[in-house]
Amino acid sequence: MEVRTWIEPVVAAAQLASSFYDTGLLLVAKNYYNHTAAASETNSENAQQKAISNFYIIYNLLQGLTPLLSAYALARLGDEKNRKISICVPLLGYLLSRTLLLLVILVPWPIEVMFGATVLHGLSGGFTTYWASVMAVGSQHSSESRRSLRLIIIELIYGLAGFLGSVASGHLFVTFHLGYQQGTVLVSSSIALYAFCLFYSLFVLKVPKPAGSCPPASRDIDHPNSKLADDEGDLAFQKTEHQHTLVPSKLIVAMLFVGAIMYDLAVAGAIDVLPLFLLKEPLSWGPEYIGYSYAAGYVIFITSFLGVFVFSKFLRDTSMIMIGIVSFAAGIFIMAFVRWTYLFYIARGVMLFALIPLPTIRSALSKHVEGSSYGKVFVLLQLALVVTGVVTSTVFNKIYQSTLDWFGGFSFLLSSGISCLSLIPISIIAYKQRTSSGSLEILTD
Repeated sequence: MEVRTWIEPVVAAAQLASSFYDTGLLLVAKNYYNHTAAASETNSENAQQKAISNFYIIYNLLQGLTPLLSAYALARLGDEKNRKISICVPLLGYLLSRTLLLLVILVPWPIEVMFGATVLHGLSGGFTTYWASVMAVGSQHSSESRRSLRLIIIELIYGLAGFLGSVASGHLFVTFHLGYQQGTVLVSSSIALYAFCLFYSLFVLKVPKPAGSCPPASRDIDHPNSKLADDEGDLAFQKTEHQHTLVPSKLIVAMLFVGAIMYDLAVAGAIDVLPLFLLKEPLSWGPEYIGYSYAAGYVIFITSFLGVFVFSKFLRDTSMIMIGIVSFAAGIFIMAFVRWTYLFYIARGVMLFALIPLPTIRSALSKHVEGSSYGKVFVLLQLALVVTGVVTSTVFNKIYQSTLDWFGGFSFLLSSGISCLSLIPISIIAYKQRTSSGSLEILTD
């Protein structure tokens, strides 16, 4: 009997915890460098912005690079033994590293202690291993025809939890604390949620055994309603076409990787500097509005889910990916010129389909690999995205620092341009698939 997996409670609770932590870390870092600047009598906004930016450069570097040492090995163990390994080990790392932020608030220790925390988190596999394993579980228990929808549903739950956590986090940070130590209740709540995730994953979650069957021929990778061949005609077609589908599949996989990396480069660069942009003039947002800004970002998970739900009925995966890329490129272009609060939300609104590309790319990739290799393939993609994000974070933070004095939104313009370039590999896939099918029409039932 097939085991039904419910990874969603882990996704929801972990992301709620992450939202609390992200807001807490940003505001704890801001308070720390405010006090440091005041003590050194260099209390200028630009100096504080650069100090926070430099902290995040190092933090993001460590967070991105340390999983390289363990992520693939953990993913392989998850594929070969039990996928709980590649879910629970990162969750344990989350729990321990978030506890260190609480100690930074209570003791208090210098904010640089968080560099050690992120190393601990990274060595346990980090988000790279955790999210790749979540996607593997979701892919393994969904049919090809509904895989894009299943993965975007997981992303939707992730986004809804992030939305709720972001709305609440700013208020929790300001309202509930011990004495003058702001953030204690917020970070403690994050730790408790990670503890729940670890307990649920160890003792409640059931995961299917890795499947070893080879995916069907790649002629159906992008068909919104593709099905496994179940009659002699389809089997005969696969046998005669097998030798012709191998090379196109490799090309498609390569282009999917390139498209994902380029798009992630654009998104990571913009999102890394966005909180700093919101802290400075003319917006100068406080904890509550910072929480609202994170929440506005998570609304995109809802709109992207609705987009996939509707578009998947009559559009190819490549078409959906392109819609998402254009949505982000237009929205982040507007963000470069944000000077008033309402314009920020307009820019976020234009990005309503920005989440569609990456889960749809993962869905397409899963149709070209064996079920027993999902973890390894997804973690390789996630590692590529993480390395890209690390390099991008450093470069974009330096660009942001250099352009603060003349145009703080320049990083967003650069991000918009790069995201447009990511349309090229996706267009190549669309062209190859349409020419190989002998039709330029959108496939429908």
